[in-house]
Parts: sequence; C-alpha cells; structure tokens
Amino acid sequence: MDNREEVREFLTSRRAKISPERAGLPAGPRRRVPGLRRSEVAALADMSVEYYAKLERGSLAGASPAVLEAVARALQLDDAERAHLLHLARAADGSDALTRPRRRTTTRPWTPHRSLQWTLDAITAGPAVVTNGRTDVLAANPLARAFYTDLSANPDNRRNLARFNFLDPASRRFYPDWELFADMAVAMLRREAGRDPHDKDLHDLIGELSTRSYAFRTRWGTHDVRRHGTGTKRFHHPAVGDLTLAYESLDLAAEPGLHMTVYTAEPGSASEEGLRLLASLAATENAAPAVRHPAG
Repeated sequence: MDNREEVREFLTSRRAKISPERAGLPAGPRRRVPGLRRSEVAALADMSVEYYAKLERGSLAGASPAVLEAVARALQLDDAERAHLLHLARAADGSDALTRPRRRTTTRPWTPHRSLQWTLDAITAGPAVVTNGRTDVLAANPLARAFYTDLSANPDNRRNLARFNFLDPASRRFYPDWELFADMAVAMLRREAGRDPHDKDLHDLIGELSTRSYAFRTRWGTHDVRRHGTGTKRFHHPAVGDLTLAYESLDLAAEPGLHMTVYTAEPGSASEEGLRLLASLAATENAAPAVRHPAG
C-alpha cells in the first residue's frame, strides 16, 4: 500500500463525512462535493488552501505535530482516527519519495512466555486471548479455546479472526451481528496498516481478503479505523447457544503491538450460566481418557 495514496484517501474520506452544519459553517448553494470543501478545512485548520491541498495529496512528510493536530481538529477525528493520522505521518517521514522505502518485513513466529500463559490460564470465568494487530489469535486460556471452537475447526482460518469473519461461513452463525463484526475487523486492520505499513504478513492478509471477499473489499475502501477497547458483543456458540459478553482489551506493555482481550458475562445472567456450562464441557472433554484400540 502506497503511503501517499493511503493519506490521500483517508483525509478525503474524513472530509466527506463532515457536513458544513456539523462544522459550524453555512452550507451555501451549489455544493458539488459531500462534506466540506478543501478551502473550508483549511480555514478551520488555520492554514492556506495550498498547504492543506498538499497534505491531502499525500505529502505528510515533515508536517509538524501542530499541523497534524490542526487537521485532526478541523476534521473532528476521534482518538483512533487521530492516532491513525499520526501513524501515517510517521510512515511518510520514513518513506519519503526522495528516500528508499523500507523493506516489508515478515513477522517471526511468536509464542507466549510462561508467565503470560499462566496469567491467561488463571482467568477461569471468561475467555481470554492474546491477539496482534492482524487479528491473529496467538495465545488463549482453556475457556477461550472452547469458545473459539469454530475458528479452530477450519485450518484454512489459520487462527485469524478476520479470515474467519470473511471467508468461513461458520462466522455468520457465531456472530449474530455479523455486519458489526465485519466493520470492526476491517477498521482494526486499517489501523494496523497505518501503524506498521511494512508488515508483509499484513499486506498478504489484506490482499487475500480483498481478492476473495467482496464484503471485505467494499469495507476496506471506507478507510474507517477503530481501536478495540471495551464494549459488549453477542455470540452464538454451537454448544451453549446465545451469549452476550462484555469485553476489555488491554495493551501488553512487554509485547508492543499485542493485546489481551478478556470476555465476561453479567453476574447472574443466562450468559454467565452459558460460560459455566462451556467451561464444564471443555473440562470434561480435556479430562476424557484417550481411547485405546486393540493391537492387531
């Protein structure tokens, strides 16, 4: 993904989302573009039209923090969008057209250190997983392994939530609010693409999903970004039925770029009982003795 093109499309898409009324400006007659004009964004950001047009053409290299903050304020960017703009600016400074771009890198295999796995295993009331920005599931507690049984059942998913979401039909059963999950998955991948534009594995994943999924391809073009923080999601598990779970996602200080997400149910709810049943089923399955076949 070319950084200039990414910058141009991101800023253009954000500008199109801000109406004059929302920005406190008169709409006026004969508006030919959705949202704000470049001249209006420039005025709101207190800069010349020529300079803002240069930024929107993708030339973020050398833009000062004050300039980026002014653009973010004029476009009313939320926290995730603001962070994405800063990531794009850093990438532009590192791969300016006058310098040689950095080589794309492939992520090395990663396994959790013992204390992290112990921490995951100590969480017994809800599923807990460690993921990266590509939505790869890298580590999990026993309840999470039982929870994501559909993800693991198909080896083509390669333990990647975005691939499961868009390429595995089982995801539409597992996610009753499939459209919401699809939007979130794409927005998180878009954010990661801005944070680490040289990740070859991420490029390969985006290319695969863009080629194989129309639903992904159309969402990717919106340039929406999202941070996976906190909220509530609905699931339908094949063994225990409907679950409504709250989640909290925490950055791992010792592992930059990785996140731990813990799902919990409201105390006394049917979903809490469902998680207890799932934990019991998982424990029974794990404790079952191996079947020995007679020799010969």
